[in-house]
Amino acid sequence: MVKAIQVIWPQKARKQLREAYEYIKLDSVKNAEKVRKEILASTRQLGIAPKVYRPDKYKTDNDGSYRAFELHRYRISYHIAKDEVTIVRVRHTSMDPLEY
Repeated sequence: MVKAIQVIWPQKARKQLREAYEYIKLDSVKNAEKVRKEILASTRQLGIAPKVYRPDKYKTDNDGSYRAFELHRYRISYHIAKDEVTIVRVRHTSMDPLEY
């Protein structure tokens, strides 16, 4: 059995997810809940298989420990350390990756 490592959501990443939720909620509460639920579920899986996604192409000097994936037009960036995964950023794919 594979031992899961901890997935950490720092305050900045939690705020970004909350802002995405609030924005989607303006149009549809149901869709906002779906997107939030699926993003959270996908990040929980990172504790089991942190290297499932490709290295983050926007991270300069990336040694492979920074990775990212897209879900519902949101890009979730994360960092893999020895005993934890940290969610670094949640942004809409239409946003400039170098800003924010």
